[in-house]
Amino acid sequence: MMLLAATVATPVTHAWSPTIAIVMIVCNIVAIAIGKFSIQQPNAGPQLPSPNMFGGFGLPAVLATTSFGHVLGAGVILGLSSLGVI
Repeated sequence: MMLLAATVATPVTHAWSPTIAIVMIVCNIVAIAIGKFSIQQPNAGPQLPSPNMFGGFGLPAVLATTSFGHVLGAGVILGLSSLGVI
């Protein structure tokens, strides 16, 4: 009976499409904007080759904001697909 309950609760996932890519890009931009205003020392740690291209972020800040953006994007994509929007 538990196996049946686990298969019923599995969300439907969609294959990659440009719509899903746009949602992920927007979520990463939102995460970077949140990080820009909330990270106290954005330039700490090893610097990237062109810091101006990355908004003055160091490597830890770039990894943190883009990781958060991907987690946020995965949640938004799953939520929108379960609602039938995408």
